Amino acid sequence: MPGPDVAIVGGGLAGLSAAVELAGRGARVMVLEARPGLGGRATAFVDPETGEAVDNGQHVLIGCYAETFRFLETIGTAGLVQLDESLEIEFVDRSGARSRLRSASLPPPWHLVGGLLRWPALSWRDRFAALRAGHALARMSRDGVALDRAVREETVDAWLRRHGQTDRLREMLWEPLAVAALNQPASTAAAAPFLTVLSRMFAGSRRNAAIGLPRVPLDALYAAPAAEWITTRRGVVRTSAPAQIVCDGDRVSHVEARGERIDPAAVICAVPWHALARTVSPAPAALEEILGHAGAMESSPIVTVNLWLDRAVTPVPFVGLPGRTLQWVFDKRQAFGDAASHLSLVSSGAVAIVGESNAALVELALREVRDALPRARDAVVRRANVVREKRATFSLAPGQPPRPGVRTPVRGLFLAGDWIDTGLPATIESAVVSGHRAADAATKAR
Repeated sequence: MPGPDVAIVGGGLAGLSAAVELAGRGARVMVLEARPGLGGRATAFVDPETGEAVDNGQHVLIGCYAETFRFLETIGTAGLVQLDESLEIEFVDRSGARSRLRSASLPPPWHLVGGLLRWPALSWRDRFAALRAGHALARMSRDGVALDRAVREETVDAWLRRHGQTDRLREMLWEPLAVAALNQPASTAAAAPFLTVLSRMFAGSRRNAAIGLPRVPLDALYAAPAAEWITTRRGVVRTSAPAQIVCDGDRVSHVEARGERIDPAAVICAVPWHALARTVSPAPAALEEILGHAGAMESSPIVTVNLWLDRAVTPVPFVGLPGRTLQWVFDKRQAFGDAASHLSLVSSGAVAIVGESNAALVELALREVRDALPRARDAVVRRANVVREKRATFSLAPGQPPRPGVRTPVRGLFLAGDWIDTGLPATIESAVVSGHRAADAATKAR
């Protein structure tokens, strides 16, 4: 085939969403992925002992992920997400007390506040604090996060304390939500991106706060259907194809992949922040500032422990475990049906445990799941494995380097990835938004 209109280096969700967007506009695209599989950090692998498809980490969708659902509608898999608009979450606190948070029949954000007022896990003091948070969220939904200037320089925990949130409410609700959204503790992560997510969740329709769980492994939801969609529209998708973006001064010259020279009109670099410097070579002076900021970005890890037990231990798809090291447990058989029989326990912001041995992590997961779920106490472990993503996300701590936009000072070079400045934390939505923005910019540059 002739040279592509746009070469996309990186086959994660940012690269795939950019490619789908461009191919839908009639552009000839080529996706080059260094790994054997597509999807980046949102993919799956086959467990060699059980033969089950195992996600490399649990990725929950939220109804306000408008660009992600548009991407899924395009590639035909939006129906494979189980979206619960009732916002119903089961928690087991550190004492073993089980409770269920259910939203009320009220407009956002008062449906959440109404649910908190009826949540048996909270005291009346906690509920009054929830009302105060509700007023702040309603104000942000109306006027925007920028209304509160102090947000720019404080952590999530500082914002919560400033708005009178009690210790119990922070432990039971805000900390689990913050760690899940930001992959860092509330005491570390910046408030602004968290409040951006909350303002989107609790504005507009009730669907915006709905929690979505994939009913298929992640590669079947994203990577495989996206690749098929691209290739049926004159696109090319190559895996095991590490690529170098070669620049000539302040412009892109070409892309090299496995000894082949590729001459596109534009290039989208959709690799993680920590891979940017080794992907653009030689690094032009015009890119020096962006490369310096990317190189200075810190990372935050995620650890997932998968347990195959000899019986079902929970009747619901997922349970929050506030106050514990592993914050959530997902029952894959609830989502995948007979195709799965394991639990996934997730520890986000897992700095304290990422270096532990597999045996120690499995023991920790088993101890915490047995402590929280009585049915698991006599269950026999048939199989276990551990998935570590040491650089799962970039750090959102205040004082981190600024995130770049999709445009660069190098002509013909655009960036995409969840680490791009979308205003969102390192979520699937941030990756897809960046991919769509990069596609827009590359289209205008052609």
